[in-house]
Amino acid sequence: MPEAAARCAASALASVSPGGLSAARAQMGFSLAWHIVLACLGVGLPLLTLGVEWYGIRTGRPEHRLLARRWARAMGVLFAVGAVSGTILSFELGILWPGLMGRFGQVIGLPFALEGFAFFIEAIFLGIYLYAWDRLPPRTHLLTGVPIVVAGVASAFFVVCANAWMNQPRGFTLRGGKVDHVDPWAAMINPAAPPETVHMILAALMVACFLTASVYAVALLRGRRDTYHRTGFFVPFTLGAVAAPFQIAAGDWAARFLAHYQPMKLAGIEGVYRTRSHVPLTLLGYADGERLRYGLEIPDGLSLLVGYHPGTVVRGLEEVPRDQWPPVTGVHLSFDAMVGIGTFLLAMGVWLLLLWWWSRRTGTALLTPRGTRPFLLLAALTGPAAVVALECGWCVTELGRQPWIVWGVMRVSDAVNPAPGLMAGLWVVLLVYAAMTAGTVYVLRRLTRTTPVPVAPQERDVQEYPVV
Repeated sequence: MPEAAARCAASALASVSPGGLSAARAQMGFSLAWHIVLACLGVGLPLLTLGVEWYGIRTGRPEHRLLARRWARAMGVLFAVGAVSGTILSFELGILWPGLMGRFGQVIGLPFALEGFAFFIEAIFLGIYLYAWDRLPPRTHLLTGVPIVVAGVASAFFVVCANAWMNQPRGFTLRGGKVDHVDPWAAMINPAAPPETVHMILAALMVACFLTASVYAVALLRGRRDTYHRTGFFVPFTLGAVAAPFQIAAGDWAARFLAHYQPMKLAGIEGVYRTRSHVPLTLLGYADGERLRYGLEIPDGLSLLVGYHPGTVVRGLEEVPRDQWPPVTGVHLSFDAMVGIGTFLLAMGVWLLLLWWWSRRTGTALLTPRGTRPFLLLAALTGPAAVVALECGWCVTELGRQPWIVWGVMRVSDAVNPAPGLMAGLWVVLLVYAAMTAGTVYVLRRLTRTTPVPVAPQERDVQEYPVV
């Protein structure tokens, strides 16, 4: 929106100190970075769990059903912790950013309300799924997990729709600095919602898959090559590898969207300072205020990616005042890291495909101890790498929008709470999250070291296959 709209929407809140603004941004950023990993596991892990449970029912193999029960227990722990961190985030929205919620709460309230419904549905059916293992027939029990998958994806969709609105505000008019003619559905289904939601849901699936697979890759490296551990690696790794090319295509869609709807964000991502054609694609480098230095340039690369023609004009940062530029170095390097890791994950999927082809051709077992150690070493890194790519992607989304909290309408400095004490709140939140991290890691490690799962009257799989 034009600068006049931004001036019209400026908050009447008192000015906040630079330290308070930095504390609010750091607290919100840290909380989001912590919670988003659990949110991704909440989207992908139920799908993995239902997949191995279905396969166990179909084949009758006890190790597959045992995997499902173990993953279900971890899913319950992570859901509980994620509910706590998500509640903290909801309070932070109102406490740290009253300018945003006070002015636009009625505009973006719909996706948050729908996310609440999805959360309650997920919680209800998760409780049924966890406690009905021994009380329902196997196929009926499997069906109780389907709403968990649907609700988890729906929760991610609704929350990302709210973030997409912050990038493409719609569904309201401003009159005298006041919000009028609110259309919540138009606000939620904004132009940025399709590319952002698809990109995020695929990212969540990949994070859950590769994190799970990396645990079993370590076990395989330690010599645990039984069916239980091999299945625990192959199922999530294969699903993550299948999602990788679709994610790259979705990322290209999102970047091309920016060229038309948020050109200054794309200019910040790629370090384009002047509007011109034949713009190179720059890898790495840092911004010195006027250009990217020490980067590797691919001639005409960005113009080709944006418009499939080297003569495509790409708009530069010179078109807006300097105080509206995002932090170019941080956004650019975050984007390069995200793309680089995505390419690495795609290459790992291709490597697994080649190993599978070679095993079929030679008649040998896949991932035999001999010759696959380099693959497993890198596979063990795919989980942490996927998390890093996820965090870098959110840095691109959030830092690339700066200095706006609502693109072209409201600045971050106009939305923050001017009250003192925000720095103290940051330290309290850091301590709370440190305690939650330690507790979560402790409980998950205990789950792997105790008896596999409680023995049920009609379940003999634990007795027949006591994996610890």
